[in-house]
Amino acid sequence: MAPHQPWLLLLLLASWPLPGSSQPRYQPGDPVVLYVNKVGPYHNPQETYHYYQLPVCSPEKIQHKSLSLGEVLDGDRMAESMYQIRFRESVEKTVLCVKTLTLDQVERLRQAIEELYYFEFVVDDIPLRGFVGYMEESGFLPHSHKIGLWTHLDFHLEWNGDRIIYANVSVRDVKPHSLDDVRGPGPLSLTHTYSVRWSETASERRGGRRGRGDDGGFFPHTLEIHWLSIINSMVLVFLLVGFVVVILMRVLKNDLARYNLDEEASSSSSGDDFDQGDNGWKIIHTDVFRFPPCRSLLCAVLGVGSQFLALGTGIIAMALLGMFNVHRHGAINSAAILLYALTCCISGYVSSNFYRQVGGERWVWNIMLTTSLFSAPFFVTWSVVNSVHWANGSTQALPATTILLLLTVWLLVGFPLTVIGGIFGKNRAGPFDAPCRTKNIAREIPPQPWYKATLVHMTIGGFLPFSAISVELYYIFATVWGREQYTLYGILFFVFAILLSVGACISIALTYFQLSGEDYRWWWRSVLSAGSTGAEELGAGSPAAGSRLPPDAQVSLLSLLRHLSNRCPTEFQAALLALPPDTGAQIRGALSSA
Repeated sequence: MAPHQPWLLLLLLASWPLPGSSQPRYQPGDPVVLYVNKVGPYHNPQETYHYYQLPVCSPEKIQHKSLSLGEVLDGDRMAESMYQIRFRESVEKTVLCVKTLTLDQVERLRQAIEELYYFEFVVDDIPLRGFVGYMEESGFLPHSHKIGLWTHLDFHLEWNGDRIIYANVSVRDVKPHSLDDVRGPGPLSLTHTYSVRWSETASERRGGRRGRGDDGGFFPHTLEIHWLSIINSMVLVFLLVGFVVVILMRVLKNDLARYNLDEEASSSSSGDDFDQGDNGWKIIHTDVFRFPPCRSLLCAVLGVGSQFLALGTGIIAMALLGMFNVHRHGAINSAAILLYALTCCISGYVSSNFYRQVGGERWVWNIMLTTSLFSAPFFVTWSVVNSVHWANGSTQALPATTILLLLTVWLLVGFPLTVIGGIFGKNRAGPFDAPCRTKNIAREIPPQPWYKATLVHMTIGGFLPFSAISVELYYIFATVWGREQYTLYGILFFVFAILLSVGACISIALTYFQLSGEDYRWWWRSVLSAGSTGAEELGAGSPAAGSRLPPDAQVSLLSLLRHLSNRCPTEFQAALLALPPDTGAQIRGALSSA
């Protein structure tokens, strides 16, 4: 199986849809298919339903569009509509259908309009969005509450050559049909109409589409002050790097000079008896590389962290290369699934290799722990949320075929690659390279002051990296749980690098202070100190995202908890990846210099 993996990777990369590679070309008069997609409350992005679940004009036989994996994961459920649109042929006001509504159907529409339902159509991979109806409410006397349904839609499309550049839907020059006076037992007959306007533009497809925006201004664009995040992060990085490089190195240099003088003065004593009349980090040099408890779990955490670091870097790199067109639904979701499966070999290799170095023997159990460390909790939380979505009839619930596809990808690609990576890592692992031997009997650790407790180090180690990315996290939360759109991947990559740099610096500094107190249990402490950034994000993300949800959004609340409960451990593992190796390298270098 191993020799075929590179060819499989090349095949998958070659088949990746690049922007512009599948843009349709039209001749005058060619039909342009408009798909209806989903509806949902404007202030609740996690609650979406199929458009035809509303009492609207629908064909006798609904033809669904074949969707990609990413589109299904994004909650898309596209189906053909009754709108007849032809390339470069404008259409005056024409009748779509005459819909007869019962009183219950009218109440459903009234409730949808009161909850600010919006619809989403798709034409040539361009989403068109608009509100289902109109609501006007006055809080002054006399109190008024008006609800109207938009029965006419105006489509405006721009073309250049044989391609569609821009599309938008609006309700120009029409009044909504009032639903306030519908109280009788009889049915309500509504005539739905539409019009199509074509205009030529000089803009090219790539620049025109992205420059005009993919939503016609329907969703807000409030992501203009990212430089505040960059300045804040850069100041913190310079301060921390200066602290670690200048101050810490000077302290280590003075310590090494003092220890070398003491060693020359007491040359008759044994090299392992440095604890006579001295203290500090050098006194525990025979215990500092004593292997930690729960080695298999520690190695599994490092392995999964390596995988997610590669996964996050790959996603951002693909975005920087322009492989994610903002008009393609769910492209990032598809890429995340693909890269997660392919990077499973990294987690298996790193975990098994390090596990063998620290003297682990149960490498099969280590592989099983590595492959289930993220996937098992993720599956449990996803199952709960998906069941709630399914019970509510939301399009966020995955179909059974998609679930089977994801399980097949994990069983046939992800899990085997984890095992293969584990076998390679185990076979290529050498002995642990420690600059000094470890005593058989562990040294007694003296009582530590309160400011050197694990919880204090976790608070400090998580807060500083979190503060470096806190401003950028606001925009990410606004994108995930709000309506803003995030496309500044260059800044995201820069902030991601800052997160790793700050985490590594603060982990090295905290480990030095821990060793100075003659506490050699630095393995798990360095992991928890830097990885607690995920806990800081959980504490800040819950109220930030909760404030964006309506009070009765139980489904969105569950989705919020699922996102945070899965995202924060993921960031925990990815953030701490380079920290124990970097910390160990610093300790090795210091002891080797001594």
